[in-house]
Amino acid sequence: MRPNPITQDLVLIGGGHSHAIALRKFGMNPVPGVRLTLITDVTDTPYSGMLPGYVAGLYGFDDCHIDLRPLANFAGARLVVDQAIGLDLQNNRVICAHRPAIAFDLLSIDIGSTPTAASVPGAAEYAIPVKPISQFLSRWDALVETLTQQAGDRQNARSGRSLSLGIVGGGTGGVELALAVQSRMQQIGKQSGVFLPDPTLHLFQRGHELMPERRPWVRRKMQRILANRGVQLHLNQAVSDVGEDWVQCESGLKVACDALFWVTQAAAAPWLGKSGLATCDRGFIQVNDWLQSTSHPQVFAAGDVATMVNHPRPKAGVFAVRQGKPLYANLRRALQQQPLRPFVPQKEFLILIGLGDRTAVASRGAIGLGAAAWIWQWKDRVDRAFMDQFAQLKPMEAGMENGAIASSKKSIITSPLTMPCAGCGSKVGSSVLARSLARLRQELGGLERDDILIGLDAPDDAAVITVPAGQVMVQTVDYFRALVNDPFVFGQIAATHALGDLFAMGATPQSALAIATLPYATEAKHEELLYQLLAGAVTVLTQAGAVLIGGHTSEGSDLSFGLACNGLAEPQHLLRKSGMNPGDVLILTKPLGTGTLFAADMQLKAKGRWIEAAIQSMLTSNQTAAALLRTYRATACTDITGFGLVGHLNEMLHASQVAAAIALSALPLLDGARDTLHQGIVSSLHPQNLQAATQIQNLTSITARSVFPILCDPQTCGGLLASIPAETASECLTALRTHGYPHSQAIGRVLPRQADRLSITVVP
Repeated sequence: MRPNPITQDLVLIGGGHSHAIALRKFGMNPVPGVRLTLITDVTDTPYSGMLPGYVAGLYGFDDCHIDLRPLANFAGARLVVDQAIGLDLQNNRVICAHRPAIAFDLLSIDIGSTPTAASVPGAAEYAIPVKPISQFLSRWDALVETLTQQAGDRQNARSGRSLSLGIVGGGTGGVELALAVQSRMQQIGKQSGVFLPDPTLHLFQRGHELMPERRPWVRRKMQRILANRGVQLHLNQAVSDVGEDWVQCESGLKVACDALFWVTQAAAAPWLGKSGLATCDRGFIQVNDWLQSTSHPQVFAAGDVATMVNHPRPKAGVFAVRQGKPLYANLRRALQQQPLRPFVPQKEFLILIGLGDRTAVASRGAIGLGAAAWIWQWKDRVDRAFMDQFAQLKPMEAGMENGAIASSKKSIITSPLTMPCAGCGSKVGSSVLARSLARLRQELGGLERDDILIGLDAPDDAAVITVPAGQVMVQTVDYFRALVNDPFVFGQIAATHALGDLFAMGATPQSALAIATLPYATEAKHEELLYQLLAGAVTVLTQAGAVLIGGHTSEGSDLSFGLACNGLAEPQHLLRKSGMNPGDVLILTKPLGTGTLFAADMQLKAKGRWIEAAIQSMLTSNQTAAALLRTYRATACTDITGFGLVGHLNEMLHASQVAAAIALSALPLLDGARDTLHQGIVSSLHPQNLQAATQIQNLTSITARSVFPILCDPQTCGGLLASIPAETASECLTALRTHGYPHSQAIGRVLPRQADRLSITVVP
């Protein structure tokens, strides 16, 4: 039974609270035929309700961040890690910063807001904006680490002056942040075991009172608490200038500040107004009661980035959370061409304000309570319950990849089409291919070389290439199912992986043929998917100096892609698996762990930041590394791929008729690989690779080690393993680390063969 073909694209820009809720609901009840895509520049989205608690040191990073990668996987959504910088609403495309535009039929935007600091001289250079929150947290963590180190220096701590910090903005966010910062600074002093002068904290507010958006009881209560905590309040003080370590106000007041946080009125991303969407006077997207753009019905928006024209409300996380369910419902109804339903946000709402010391204040309307520990416990339970719904996810059922989703629930497919037979080889139509290639030429170029006599520019049945005199043709092929759901990144990964064999043999890439299997979809969806896939591959080929000269496309249940790559080399300069000499040092250029990490990713047990780091490692080309290895007289080389480290090392040992010793502790591991191995998560190919471990001489003594499976972990776009003469190994490592391979490591040595046995010894 074939899955439902892809007929519509729903694209979400931003991983805010509303979109997180919508993704979870789409995962629980998908719409057949709809391909879901999330575009976000951060994969860990902070929950604003717990941000002050994180600043105060009451929560860890994972406690207060929604990991968008497993959430997107659960929803069956493609995750595109990039920044949206514009919209082409005429052609329904999202313009991204670092990749081709992404097409949509229906679009939703939830990207939050940013503080308005640009109008104050020096603020952009010296102040720390609280939004985007992800950037603020990285700056905050760096500041805390610096202050902790300074506090740990007892001599410096005793002689140091009192730290002075400032916060600009006396709304609810600024007040809650002030209390959290003050609490964290006191913690640092206590934990150091050294008497430190209490930090001076200044809060600057343009108006005559704090929290003007709240009721009088809350304003008076919070002002008393701040005063009792020793926070210096500067009311009716508009900041006019900011320096590296000072703040100047319009009144002439000048205050020394070692660090300044900017928590003023929120502003919208400038590109929203430039896109043609109807916006309010502050630049936020105007939406109707259905959370739909008032100017473009194919666009929805929620959270801080949206302004409901009939129900204006403050920019607060509580409304973003409340908009999640109605946004999901109306997106679903719009996809199914059903009438939309209005959403009316409440006027009065409960606010729970944490005070940074495990107490909190509660307020709704004119009623207020606290400060009290039980209110903090109440707030903590509410916040953790919200976060738990994104952490307790189960893997999707089989057949739910790439948006081609089969559901037992009734739903309407708005664009039915006849499923193709296999008599044509399941080929994708020629018009789809022609349009995709034309767009590649127009937008990317890089499809021509002088030694390609017949390539994509000619309608012949095959490509024709020339081999220069004195050189040989080196060929390799790779093809596999998508391990990431972003087709552009998958194209990059597939090309990087395929080219790895050429680099391992010392060849220079020349050309490539592509083969792609696309999931069942309409012609328009096939065209867009094929373009994204080939665009990713062509960017990598172009960087390597190679061109795409042809290929083949077909349809199937899953997205798969591969390349047959051609390279040129001088025969005498080829690198082989044979040639290792006793005494050579074994050098590995990249960390291991893609097998276990992506196995964990399929089970929704890998953190998004682990996968992002793995992808960055995978996209690091081996081209420069191969050149450096040749410079330092590599005697043998291979790339670590599907057979794992031990499997590929075995091939080298047999080809060279030598043995080897490697150090388990010296092996570089990708972030998170140690954690997933500790959970017992291994790739489906691991059991086959384990057979090569029989060559390990002391196998029984090391199998109990938790990282032992890394020896048999299959790699995608793995690093190069080379044997280097001992006299050049140290310089080689330095050069590798300097030129983009920071995890390069000497992992062992080549030994003479032992009698008739070619063995591997692994030391802890």
